[in-house]
Amino acid sequence: MSEPPTSRRALGSWLSGPDLSVGAGTEQDYRGQRLGLPESGPGSVAGIGRRLLALLIDWLACRLIAVGLLDLSEWWVPAIFAIEYIVLLSTLGSTLGMRLVGIRVAGPGGGVPGPLGVVVRTILLMLVIPAVVYDRDTRGLHDRATATVVVRR
Repeated sequence: MSEPPTSRRALGSWLSGPDLSVGAGTEQDYRGQRLGLPESGPGSVAGIGRRLLALLIDWLACRLIAVGLLDLSEWWVPAIFAIEYIVLLSTLGSTLGMRLVGIRVAGPGGGVPGPLGVVVRTILLMLVIPAVVYDRDTRGLHDRATATVVVRR
């Protein structure tokens, strides 16, 4: 029995969204392919595990600075964290935690992102939700908004 021309498959469905199957639109065999990045090694898209580990290292380091060294309350940790991100990402392209796990943030053209982009990216990261909503290249909304990508060193 053949499908009638007015079947769900023929018309598409607003529930199913766009057709993302292989052969529909841009094909992608690995994360970062459509960005022109290599599949593995230096310059490839960093995995979520490395990013989370870097974030944890950075948070703990900022907590150590705020509470241990400066004898400030816990409320200062996010401020020191934001300062670390803005200063280190706009100058070196990576934070302490990122450096330790072998990743960096690449701006447009692969270089260090600009200061304004880093400030916007950091604010969105601090809001959490933009960072946990990501695309098939595992770029969070904070990366997409600032045209950045986290890559391996």
